[in-house]
Amino acid sequence: MEIARAAGELFVKHGLRGTRAEDIAVAAGVAPRTFYRYFATKEEAVAPLYSAGARLWAEAVLSAPPNLSVPDALAHGVRHTFTPGAGVSTASWSWVRTLIRLADSDAGLRRVWAEVCHSSERRLGEVLAVRVGGAADVRLVAAVASAAVRSAVEAWAAGEVEGEEPVGLALRNLGVVGGVLG
Repeated sequence: MEIARAAGELFVKHGLRGTRAEDIAVAAGVAPRTFYRYFATKEEAVAPLYSAGARLWAEAVLSAPPNLSVPDALAHGVRHTFTPGAGVSTASWSWVRTLIRLADSDAGLRRVWAEVCHSSERRLGEVLAVRVGGAADVRLVAAVASAAVRSAVEAWAAGEVEGEEPVGLALRNLGVVGGVLG
């Protein structure tokens, strides 16, 4: 995670092109060889940062009160995870925004973002299976819910929706697909 934080900070400050893997290693206080033991490319170094939010969401869905319906548990998870200061520190939000925006403009980082989103979807499916006792449609529900939240976060990061935070966008998107999830 230390390497991931160093990479994120350098990407935010200097952009992807202005950052080398060796720069990340130095900033993290490790040798370049150590960097490459954990990550094949500089873009992969931020995967733990992308994964952290997805992991928090899945954990919040899992820990939602058991009497909540699946859509309500998903919304509970969004509120917990995407409210600055609750699941993610307020200071992290500007980093998150920039790193997601960078994924839109760089093929290597976009691949890392897509892989993390896919893994997150799979983990959410496992969480939902626990909540509903292994229902057959949890993969579909996880895919739909993940897409709803991902598109909200990406729209927010791109600045497509003025004055709205990711929590509101994600809740609205989950509401749109609520019929499928209910």
